[in-house]
Amino acid sequence: MAKRHLKVCGDLGRVVFMEFDLRNTDSIEESVRHSEIVYNLIGRDYPTKNFDLEDVHVEGTERIAEAVAKYDVDRFVQISSHSASKDSPSEFHRTKARGEEVARSIFPETTIVRPAPMFGHEDRLLHTLAGVTNLITSNHMRERFWPVHVIDVASALETMLQDDNTASETYELYGPKNYSMGEIADIVDKEIIKHRRHVNIPKRILKPVANLLNKALWWPTTSADQVEREFVDQTIDRKAKTFKDLHIEPAELQNLTYYYLQGYRSAAFYDLPPQTEREKREEKKYLHVIDDQ
Repeated sequence: MAKRHLKVCGDLGRVVFMEFDLRNTDSIEESVRHSEIVYNLIGRDYPTKNFDLEDVHVEGTERIAEAVAKYDVDRFVQISSHSASKDSPSEFHRTKARGEEVARSIFPETTIVRPAPMFGHEDRLLHTLAGVTNLITSNHMRERFWPVHVIDVASALETMLQDDNTASETYELYGPKNYSMGEIADIVDKEIIKHRRHVNIPKRILKPVANLLNKALWWPTTSADQVEREFVDQTIDRKAKTFKDLHIEPAELQNLTYYYLQGYRSAAFYDLPPQTEREKREEKKYLHVIDDQ
């Protein structure tokens, strides 16, 4: 029901919710049996008391792929993750890689999609950096990646719906520019006209603390693997296809932050428009000093 607002986005009967359980094979089969294409968008950033990452990314994928194969569904699209690798120090990326293998072994025509960290409405990137609770980091925010607009990823998935030539292919979907997390944090601070302070805690201390918090608290905070991922830069499989093969030009993060972050501004600055290209060029020529005397 967390996504019930999506029901009004389609005509009558176009959006139909079906209850299922990731460990209940019958409910999964009932959900996919009449489909022409199935997208597996199920994933988890952190383990819970009911599901660990192996349960969700590997065993859950296996049940869904088996149901797709059983009912001879035409297409299956497995949404994986950037940097998915069985050799990764992150369990998240290791289980994502094993999920890809499982999907292809059961349904060879599986299309694998590896999106970079996404930004947009309700994202976990810009909104996290703009929030007051985002205080602790472990790698001085030096993790590097190519952030991608969620609308571009959605457009790519829609293209795959119409183009059967995308079957059996692997796609790396990433934005046009590489950033560190710290660089994005600076862009966010500038956009919301506030400075969010970040405290760096060494991994050897933060990782066990995060593991305890993840087990002790029922609401999401952080986990040991999320701390580990701060030390993993995005890697790209150069053999995989990209947005270019789908004839999509990905958007640049810095051109869209205003529309997603305006709500974090104070009333004094809320109505200030985004900078024009000319203003951006002019700003680079000068060193601005804020005089608050």
